[in-house]
Amino acid sequence: MDLAGRTRDLIFRLQILESAYTPSTFACSFGAEDMVLLDCIATHVPRIDVFTLDTGRLPEETHALLDTVRDRYSIPIRIYFPDTEVVQAWVEQNGPNGFYRSIAQRLQCCHIRKVQPLQRALAGKKAWITGLRREQSASRQNLEVEAWDEANGLVKLNPLLEWTAGDVWAYLKTHDVPHNALHDRGYPSIGCAPCTRAVAPGEDSRAGRWWWEHESQKECGLHLHKKVAL
Repeated sequence: MDLAGRTRDLIFRLQILESAYTPSTFACSFGAEDMVLLDCIATHVPRIDVFTLDTGRLPEETHALLDTVRDRYSIPIRIYFPDTEVVQAWVEQNGPNGFYRSIAQRLQCCHIRKVQPLQRALAGKKAWITGLRREQSASRQNLEVEAWDEANGLVKLNPLLEWTAGDVWAYLKTHDVPHNALHDRGYPSIGCAPCTRAVAPGEDSRAGRWWWEHESQKECGLHLHKKVAL
């Protein structure tokens, strides 16, 4: 399928979701994939709610893109932050960068800064949309375009699942959609600043996320739904 066909299919899926599952919401992290979805939602299905998670450790480039997005698109973007007291307690116990010490501590940090705010954002919603792609990692090979999210009790839509990185960037170029400046500096996947680095040519696109861990463990919990001991 060419880009025009993929774009029509994407818009159709979003329109069906908007009419079948109200209220629905889009979890936007302002990565390249999410900018495709944001542009489509703002242009074609603006009734879909949009939110983002500000973990408190995001790169300045991500905040700069959020400002650009607000100037370009008229749709509101809700921002969810982690609970300040919970973050403070974790930092007091583990240190500001305790997530480097062990997988368990890193997952705790992700749970506090991402998963708990996500749960608040999804409360009362019937469906949520993500920018996950099958090509991104081995752990995403068995995903479905639409599935029931048992952990959050709603439908989860991954409309870009079969898109390639080439498709994503072709869309951004064709529609003149802004993107995170870190993508131009070798960051194919962008998360929190201390947990993200640029990748070398030929490296996996997720190699820069939690690079000190094994590939099979490179998820933050937003899409794994594992219980994390705190």
